[in-house]
Amino acid sequence: MLYNALQLVHVLAIIVWLGGMAFAHFFLRPAAQALEPAQRVALMHGVLQRFLGAVLVAVVLVLSSGLWMIGNVARAAAQSGGRFSMPLSWTIMATLGIVMMALFGHVRFALFKRLQRAVAASDWAAGGKALASIRTWVGINLALGVVVVAVVFLVR
Repeated sequence: MLYNALQLVHVLAIIVWLGGMAFAHFFLRPAAQALEPAQRVALMHGVLQRFLGAVLVAVVLVLSSGLWMIGNVARAAAQSGGRFSMPLSWTIMATLGIVMMALFGHVRFALFKRLQRAVAASDWAAGGKALASIRTWVGINLALGVVVVAVVFLVR
């Protein structure tokens, strides 16, 4: 029962993360383009501040639940006298997940800081540049996330 609950937490956190990136990238940002730079940058700053906080929680949940599930399966194999060999799909998922977490860290702790400074200084041009960098890395992270989901369903 605990394993299933952790799987649920794992998947729900991933849905928040990937769904939020898809929403921001494909729907919010294009709609915000109609706004004046000051309004657009301020709006995206407010949205990203909330979203990146939620993703930070999601990252912690994904990492802790994923490690616990892998450890639980390895422990069960050892207790039964067997040998644990992580499936290829799990290895790919874990590796790309760590890469995604590192990219999130870059967005949250470097690029978003630039955006915050630009908004505080009312420097809308610098804010636009920061948003362009964020958009690029979010797009890359979203693509990696889609690859992870595809691997889970297609690689056995």
